[in-house]
Amino acid sequence: MSKYLISVVGPTAIGKTSLAVAIAQHFNTEIISADSRQFFKEMSIGTAVPSEAELAAAPHHFIQHRSIEENYSVGDFEREALHKLKHLFQVHDPVVMVGGSGLYVKAVTEGLDDFPEVDREIRKQLNTDLETSGINPLQEKLKKLDPEYFSEVDKENPHRLIRALEICIGTGKPYSAFKNRKKEPRGFKTISIGLTAQREVIYDRINRRVDLMMQEGLLEEAEKLLPKKHLNALNTVGYKELFQFLEGKWSLEEAIFEIQKNTRRFAKRQLTWFRKDPEIHWFDHTTPSSEIIAFLQEKISA
Repeated sequence: MSKYLISVVGPTAIGKTSLAVAIAQHFNTEIISADSRQFFKEMSIGTAVPSEAELAAAPHHFIQHRSIEENYSVGDFEREALHKLKHLFQVHDPVVMVGGSGLYVKAVTEGLDDFPEVDREIRKQLNTDLETSGINPLQEKLKKLDPEYFSEVDKENPHRLIRALEICIGTGKPYSAFKNRKKEPRGFKTISIGLTAQREVIYDRINRRVDLMMQEGLLEEAEKLLPKKHLNALNTVGYKELFQFLEGKWSLEEAIFEIQKNTRRFAKRQLTWFRKDPEIHWFDHTTPSSEIIAFLQEKISA
């Protein structure tokens, strides 16, 4: 009998968590989070971790299980998530995975490309370059070293640029040369559910979520983390803008405006990533969970 991983994806603030909980409750199963910022225990409000009620409604894994002080890569997550799934599938079928971090979802469902280890000092230097000179020099360098990958990468995402550049510099070969090699087959089938809405609806939900985060104490959370702002995990929308305010560079109104704007841009990039996957079954965010569960039941029983 095939094992099934139900993957719930979509842009930020669309309602993925509540749907994942409803699916998990129906199938009496557990949830793996594939949100790359909800891994960190020091970042609670700004990453919109599931509420206590949601966490109690279904068992969750990979929520606030790491410190921002730790190096935790997508490769680490792939290895740990597959290990966890192996054990969960002994008890449950299906298992649910939820998250808007496309690369982390892909790592579990398909596997990552196999990249060689390179000198860690290269990444440190690239992060220093980003801090001192901004993102433009990194974009220009990648354009020169790997025009093929540059044509498809999210050019506003410093993590992706730095990851590609460290491979280019460390190996002397283009990052794209290591991509799309044959991957290890998975011992389960994936059914992917995508939630979406009209752009103005998504943007309104994002704006309201940011306002709610501020009411819940996001500024105070950022203030506590300011001394560690150099850490990679904190180069995250919601925190980096408030650091600008806390350092006297922006007003609070400017910082909130930038959080909303950058979150909207992030949502647009998420949708661009997921829409490239023809295997995702899309539903409007207002679709009753019972309708989506009926669809899943039919797919699993087929």
